[in-house]
Amino acid sequence: MRRLFHSPLLARLLRRGWSLPLIALTTVALAVPLAATPLRAQEVGRPEGSVTNPISLDTVRGLLARGDAAAARGDLTEARRLYDQARDLSRRLLGFYRDISGAFRGLDARIPREMDQRGRETLQVLAQTNLRLAALFRRQNQPEVAVPLLVEVVKVMTPVSEEGRQAYQALVEIGFATTPYTAGQAAGGGN
Repeated sequence: MRRLFHSPLLARLLRRGWSLPLIALTTVALAVPLAATPLRAQEVGRPEGSVTNPISLDTVRGLLARGDAAAARGDLTEARRLYDQARDLSRRLLGFYRDISGAFRGLDARIPREMDQRGRETLQVLAQTNLRLAALFRRQNQPEVAVPLLVEVVKVMTPVSEEGRQAYQALVEIGFATTPYTAGQAAGGGN
């Protein structure tokens, strides 16, 4: 059999029972750039002992604010990039909160409650992100790209929420839906 790898270290790890996926995972973990490590408190002027978390809802909100500023100055490409980043990070956060919540169910009720609350907050910010992205696509005359985002908002937030109502109204304005939602009022009159 032909040797695929000529690294003595790799050969040694394989002889010791390491699998190629484990070696690859370890290599990737060791190769993570230092920029991905959390900032120390003294580097950002915070009290000693606190750490800036790059994977947080505050980071998502910061991306949204930067996206809003880019959209306001007419840089729609940059706004879309920032909104996409905010959307991706929101979705990752939702998964993390869900996983932690599930891991602690039945062990310590406080942790799932906290993770569920953070998940709800993140879901609301994700809906706001989708609304901003949809508005951007509508502004660029691309309603076909906006529709899936708006439908997702209605689905996850329900039409009763402010975000859900806004999303459904935008779907009516686009022409995807034709029946207006009256939000708590009795449905149209006659038989």
